[in-house]
Amino acid sequence: MRFVIVGYGRVGARTARILSEEGHEVVLVENNRDKVERARKAGFDVVEGDGSNESVLQKADLDSADAVGGLTGDPNINFAACMIGKEHGCRSVLRIDEDYRKEIYEQYAEDVDEIIYPERLGAAGAKTALLGGNFNAIGELTERLQLSTVTIPDDSPVVGQRVNDIDLPQTARIYAHGRGREPMTIPLPGTKVEAGDQVAIIVERDSIEDVRATLLGE
Repeated sequence: MRFVIVGYGRVGARTARILSEEGHEVVLVENNRDKVERARKAGFDVVEGDGSNESVLQKADLDSADAVGGLTGDPNINFAACMIGKEHGCRSVLRIDEDYRKEIYEQYAEDVDEIIYPERLGAAGAKTALLGGNFNAIGELTERLQLSTVTIPDDSPVVGQRVNDIDLPQTARIYAHGRGREPMTIPLPGTKVEAGDQVAIIVERDSIEDVRATLLGE
């Protein structure tokens, strides 16, 4: 897939690197000369200029992009980039600050495909580290969706079940599975869960306790 990312700051740089490592094509749009040079040294294709300017974004060939991410620290630039991207048929992802006023959030939410809060991702990771346990919140993907990993204990009711047969709520989905220290991958249909396995799930926050009960037991 091909992505246009506006902003090569902390969030944009990490997102670009991860996408690139997974084999996707990434084009960056950045108006800070130092960041432009860092991005180019990292091997990225960079369009230098204001990401809220349509003529600048068009240099990134929006018509061939699958999605645009407005990931700068300025939500106004991010919103403009998302709106331009949508005009070219791109999926739009908007970065916003945690403390943004509710009415402004609601205005943005009506027009973009997803809103992300980088601060919440860090907070979720810190909470997991502090609490410990088998059910770990990796991050909040959107206002409603949470990414979590679960270590299956010996007394879990799902031990011995196939991954695809685990009865989770419709608002939750297992998307990866790992055994021991092996990296997690998309599970095969016949993969059976063993004690000590890890599963990664995407779940709506309202269903977290139901998922916890299903995977860890009451």
